[in-house]
Amino acid sequence: MKGLAAYAAVQKLDYEGVVEQYTPLVRRIAHHLKGRLPASVQLDDLIQSGMIGLLEAARHYDASQGASFETYAGIRIRGAMLDEVRRYDWTPRSVHRKAREVSEAMYRIERRTGRDARDTEVASELGVSLEEYHRILQDAVGCRLFSIEELSENGDGFLEEHGGGESDTPGDQLARERFKAALADAIAGLPERERLVISLYYEEEMNLKEIGQVLGVSESRVCQINSQAMLRLRARMRDWLTG
Repeated sequence: MKGLAAYAAVQKLDYEGVVEQYTPLVRRIAHHLKGRLPASVQLDDLIQSGMIGLLEAARHYDASQGASFETYAGIRIRGAMLDEVRRYDWTPRSVHRKAREVSEAMYRIERRTGRDARDTEVASELGVSLEEYHRILQDAVGCRLFSIEELSENGDGFLEEHGGGESDTPGDQLARERFKAALADAIAGLPERERLVISLYYEEEMNLKEIGQVLGVSESRVCQINSQAMLRLRARMRDWLTG
């Protein structure tokens, strides 16, 4: 908390009321993310970075934009936590490269066929066995954060080119709304099992073991399905994320 106080002093913010009221929100988001992160990520580190995000939210919040402060703060808090995770991402480059290759393979297949890319097709496109393909998915979800939150954060790279603060123009706001709508459509268009895993994981907040029991598969298989869903979303949001 000393670091937080020093930060607030530099920013000349009256942070005490904000901290007192919204610390439970920071802790709730931290615990929610912790369950999706490697064991090496410390809860206290997430909370500390989330508190900085909370103060940034207080400094930049503009009620005229329509969102409630809690909604806006939640976005900034989560973003600060994800930044903290990325700062200590020691995942081998080969894992990142293979994950990108999976996403690109899905993109090519779905452009060619006009339907969902199947596991066997992606493996064939990559020139690997089905077992190796599933291992790539497992490595991806096990070594770093592959989530709706991270996908949205990557989308912010596009959104920042179209505003993203208190000076948003109507055009900026429209671009942001279109991105959100495109992401919602992409999620709705996922294969049924991938969509179900995402719904149970992010909306019902079930853990992987519980989801495995619902689907009748192992926890590791749920990890693979979740990873595949995220990479499929990346493929389908490719123009937004790299545009």
